[in-house]
Amino acid sequence: MTMVLSDLKPFTKWTGGKRQLLGELRNNMPENYNKYYEPFIGGGALFFDVTPKDAVINDFNSELILTYKVIRDDVQNLIEQLKIHANNNSKEYYYGVRSADRDGRYEKMNDTEKAARLLYMLRVNFNGLYRVNSKGQFNTPYGSYKHPKIVDEMLLIKVSEYLKKSNVRIMSGDFKKAVADVSAGDFVYFDPPYAPVSDTSNFTAYTSEGFGIEEQGRLRDTFVELDKRGAYVMLSNSSVPIIHELYHDYADTTIIVGATRMINSKATGRGKVNEVIIKNY
Repeated sequence: MTMVLSDLKPFTKWTGGKRQLLGELRNNMPENYNKYYEPFIGGGALFFDVTPKDAVINDFNSELILTYKVIRDDVQNLIEQLKIHANNNSKEYYYGVRSADRDGRYEKMNDTEKAARLLYMLRVNFNGLYRVNSKGQFNTPYGSYKHPKIVDEMLLIKVSEYLKKSNVRIMSGDFKKAVADVSAGDFVYFDPPYAPVSDTSNFTAYTSEGFGIEEQGRLRDTFVELDKRGAYVMLSNSSVPIIHELYHDYADTTIIVGATRMINSKATGRGKVNEVIIKNY
């Protein structure tokens, strides 16, 4: 079910990453299951910790999924492109790279160049934040890191080897399509963009489409459907009234945990935020 691969971890920062919740998530996974599904893969903290041999991963962010595929298929050229960015890194250079989706250069890039651009920007920008405007243009400002690790060569090679050797299907699209073939005994972990904890923290811009209350409701319906199929389903989200209301049928298997949220740009807006892990088992 799993393979031993030491020091495997996410290859990039990603908003909503689950490194701090890994212990809780691992403790709440089923002991045995067939296939692993993660429809909102993001940085893949749990996925890389578990390293399943048979899995389906998906994200609506096509640029992120392209990067997973490039790491699997063209890691050496990706590393060389990242070294170019590392050797030229500066505030001015960053904004020049960022503007590629505004001046037509992005469309002319090959897949490896696009993936290197994304990984570079996430490594040096403010809080490693992926954010786009209504036109789908990357708009996160440059960060203030003194020595950002832009090229983690060994990690990229390890991730590439894992993705090549395992039966991991990499998809980009709607979460419901990613779980279309889930069967009884499979395990599905949902880590969607979280419901906001207040009106001022409505951060859903992982893609220009966002993920609002209607999507949260559609996800709940999918959770129930997978439950009826006999799959093991686990979901993490904010511990807010709307989420407890949506999943009230699973109140007996809902666990409230604390985790440090680092999305807010103001230090006073960060800190311990209650989150929930909801299961059907």
